[in-house]
Amino acid sequence: MEDYIVEAKHVTKSFSGVKALDDVSFNLKAGEVMALLGENGAGKSTLMKILSGVYTRDYGEIKILGENVGNLTPKKAQELGVAIIHQEISMCPHLSVTENIFLGREKSHLDILSNKEMNKEAKKILDRMNIDIPPDTIVGELSVSKQQMIEIAKAVSTNARILIMDEPTSALTSREIDELFEIIERLKKDGCGIVYISHRLEELQHIVDRVTIMRDGKYITSMNFEDTTMTEIISNMVGREIKEKFPRVTCKRGKKILEIKNLRSGKSVKNVNFNLYEGEIVGIAGLVGAGRTETTRAIFGMDPKESGEIILDGKNIKINKPLDAIKAGIVLAPEDRKKDGLCTKLSIRENVSLPNLDLLCSKFGVVNKKKEKEMTNKAVNDFKVKLASIELNAGSLSGGNQQKIVVGKWLARNSRVVIFDEPTRGIDVAVKVEIYNLMNKLKQEGIGVLFISSELPEIMGISDRILVMCDGRITGELDINDATQDLILEYATKFESKDLVN
Repeated sequence: MEDYIVEAKHVTKSFSGVKALDDVSFNLKAGEVMALLGENGAGKSTLMKILSGVYTRDYGEIKILGENVGNLTPKKAQELGVAIIHQEISMCPHLSVTENIFLGREKSHLDILSNKEMNKEAKKILDRMNIDIPPDTIVGELSVSKQQMIEIAKAVSTNARILIMDEPTSALTSREIDELFEIIERLKKDGCGIVYISHRLEELQHIVDRVTIMRDGKYITSMNFEDTTMTEIISNMVGREIKEKFPRVTCKRGKKILEIKNLRSGKSVKNVNFNLYEGEIVGIAGLVGAGRTETTRAIFGMDPKESGEIILDGKNIKINKPLDAIKAGIVLAPEDRKKDGLCTKLSIRENVSLPNLDLLCSKFGVVNKKKEKEMTNKAVNDFKVKLASIELNAGSLSGGNQQKIVVGKWLARNSRVVIFDEPTRGIDVAVKVEIYNLMNKLKQEGIGVLFISSELPEIMGISDRILVMCDGRITGELDINDATQDLILEYATKFESKDLVN
């Protein structure tokens, strides 16, 4: 029998009467990367939160390094060598990189913080990971991708024997992903066991030794990665064969819905021009920092515009705040669903109704509870959201189900343009197909669909036309029949030449 550094047997966990884990067992060896796979809501994150002490199991047995452990706390799990990198970034934005790395493990001498020593050690960790960020940088000033790298550095700094990575590449660039994989290889050689959770299945071939698959809170199977195929993995994850990864529908292009002229906003949006027509999905590609998200935020009124025109159905409209955009018929499913798309402490019902109060309230401002419930149930049913009650807090849902609520709340409106910013980030393959089908449905109904994605296969698989951005500008426009990954990357690195001033 092989020695395992982690053994979990018959683990069970319920929330509000719903079984998140049902008699689940799994194991992890030293020096291996074990991919824990399954659809959103399969129970992967719940199982890992039990292992890291965030949740307490209802039933079952866990062994770490051969010893039975009782109810774990985050501190006890860390002492046993367990570290977790959560899917949602949990940095303290007002603290420095060093302060975040050593939070809860501060070094001191005679009860005085040893800032110099911690800065020096943080610099060593960052250098070892090829992260070029000064240790005294305030984390809130960093991009999401850089914050994710700091999150990983913090976990590595604890010298963990068991490292859990929950969607670690969701906000990383291709170069940063390559750097992460190099770090993982070094950790493997040092004998660290890694549980790797990801919906980017194409990543697995680069780092994974073994896969364990869960579905509906239950253990399904475990196998060596080299002995299986991607089709077999997906089939075990969803319980059926996914025949078409990128479903596409063909529509005749109709009239112009949206026209953006000479849009400027801050330092990231420089004189952007484009059109959007009925019957098409337009994808926006580009590297991190290209200005894609900033462009959509300016259109939606989240960021102030310095200049430019927004023309909807032939009429020039003024958008100074999101409410202006919503009333005009332009809606946005934002990149950061927890920060900008949901009120996680409110119920699902309240999240669906909040942006639609003008449709639900009487002239006296009283919410029609019957209409509100009908609207919420329709959004939940249309997207097949798995939940016990619409009164559950939105924060209790899995990442995929949260994204469904973010998108579903807009369907009650007669919107003319729907903007999706990274709509499938952190979402499993089956839910991705549901999101693509929704885009196709909107397209068929004559609604303009604009969407941002950092995944080129997704951009090329769903878009009818592709806009490529670099350095705050649109540097290329491609019909899908003419688009190639090489050509997109060529436009995505077409930086504006700047004259040197002596």
